[in-house]
Amino acid sequence: MKILRVLSLLMDYPTQELLDARPALEDVVAATSMPADSKQAVLDFIARKFAGDLLQWQEEYDGLFERGRSLSLLLFEHVHGESRDRGQAMVDLMNQYKQAGLEISVNELPDYIPLYLDFLSTQGEENARLGLQEVAHILALLACRLEQRGSDYAAIFHGLIKLSEMNLDLADLRAQIAEEKPDNTAKELDKVWEEEMVNFMDNAQSSCGSTNRPSEGQRRDQHIPLNTDLLF
Repeated sequence: MKILRVLSLLMDYPTQELLDARPALEDVVAATSMPADSKQAVLDFIARKFAGDLLQWQEEYDGLFERGRSLSLLLFEHVHGESRDRGQAMVDLMNQYKQAGLEISVNELPDYIPLYLDFLSTQGEENARLGLQEVAHILALLACRLEQRGSDYAAIFHGLIKLSEMNLDLADLRAQIAEEKPDNTAKELDKVWEEEMVNFMDNAQSSCGSTNRPSEGQRRDQHIPLNTDLLF
């Protein structure tokens, strides 16, 4: 599922390298099986972001995804929070990657959504769809919160929901989050910094490296469920 690789890149931190890849990204989106409205929304996202100033895009990205937890791009942040259960979920996901031939040697935690999408993109269409279905409620939550903030990043998450083929009640979810208090204010951010940090990895890597993505032929024979225990 090449479209998952593209959506992974669009969801990751924007760089000049990403801007240079625009034609290839647009070609993949144009050829995808996503519904026409979702496809156009992603193409519109690319047109707007790639035509603007890169530094401004990076500042917008930081403001959305790096401040507060409500828009965290870490899957288990929205399921386990800072509980110890998150540690086991991370270990399980790491094992799933390893069984599929994926060795992570970068700083991102295994539940980083762009990394998860990159992984699914190599696992065949059926397994990729199953993997999206497992996290569809999280993707929907993020889509609705991004809508609430007026962010066009919502288009990326809505596209993923469409690819999952899950029938979700987004109207109910929008109603649920309508009264949420912002968690990206200076006061709320100070609270986060004051909390005790929990280390979920035995040996956190301290230097950047490369990610060895599994090949197209690896581990398509089975689907291993994520440890999400969704409460939705």
